[in-house]
Amino acid sequence: MTGTKLYIYKKERVFIMKRFLKAFAAVVALGISAVMLTACGSSSSSSSENSTGQSGSSDTSSSTVLRIAAQPFPLYTPVFVAYDLGYLDEEFEKVGAEFTWQLFNSGPLVNEAVAAGEADMGFMADLPAIIAKSTGQPIEIVSNVAYGEKGLAVLVQADSDIKSVAELKGKKVAYATGSYAQHLLALLLSNEGLSLDDVETINLGAGDSPAALAAGEVDAIVIWEQFISKLTSDGTAKVLADGTGVKKGNMITYFVSDYADAHPEVVKAYITALNRADEYIQNDPKAAAELVAADFSIDSELMEQIIPKFTYKTALDADDIAEITKVKDFSLDAGIISNDVDMDSFINTSYLD
Repeated sequence: MTGTKLYIYKKERVFIMKRFLKAFAAVVALGISAVMLTACGSSSSSSSENSTGQSGSSDTSSSTVLRIAAQPFPLYTPVFVAYDLGYLDEEFEKVGAEFTWQLFNSGPLVNEAVAAGEADMGFMADLPAIIAKSTGQPIEIVSNVAYGEKGLAVLVQADSDIKSVAELKGKKVAYATGSYAQHLLALLLSNEGLSLDDVETINLGAGDSPAALAAGEVDAIVIWEQFISKLTSDGTAKVLADGTGVKKGNMITYFVSDYADAHPEVVKAYITALNRADEYIQNDPKAAAELVAADFSIDSELMEQIIPKFTYKTALDADDIAEITKVKDFSLDAGIISNDVDMDSFINTSYLD
């Protein structure tokens, strides 16, 4: 796979080698002529080089491939647990499928990849998924990943004189436009009789916002975990407000509808892998924290503090659907999206049965 946004972990390299050896052994068993054919790069031969190391049929030319657009944040811990423990490999192998894995730094960037035809699914917060659907992307939400009111917050410098959301009026506030951070800020300002027009918006990704806050280039940032815990624990920032009582913060998975229709068994395999990961996290959160901390560039102790901020589950119950619908309605009223979204066709719970 090509692309500047592709990152391959060390563990992936191990998987690649294992799969290469497995494929090579199979080829050797077919005879020296097959080896020579593969070595010459015949267009009829199979290759595992286009995957990022996930297991499945060694004959990738005949396997179903799911291109996953991922985000390296604790909001999506179950997906990374499922990835790191090989649950995704195992469940995909059962249905004769495999997957590729690309990392992106926000939901809007995942949307761009899907819109460009570079990915078949993504997991993200509610708002960017709604924005994608409102622009006409043929996608459907198939499951939850997590939710957590404290997983998203407005931060100011630790010694800032700003004491309330109302005092953000006229201030520079950074967040990733189109992310669910934008929705939280809009909600918080609305509760104070203000709107996004009352602050000076600075469009910055999560990776760039902390430095801007520390340097005093902005007065506040709206950001999610792992950054909240990192910045507050090291004394850089303090929480001005989070989503408590304001925003549930649903993280969801969406698939391109045509892909899901053609490969329902792959969608179900993904959900099954996440269900296994949810159980693992619930049974041993400490082990889960140690497992995935490096994926998010934090230590396991900090990850242990982050996990309890979220409820990890794939189910989409009535409350979840109502919450996502509220986000859509607010976004339409606030002008964040310009086209309404038919929620009945957008949320497909059939794969969760």
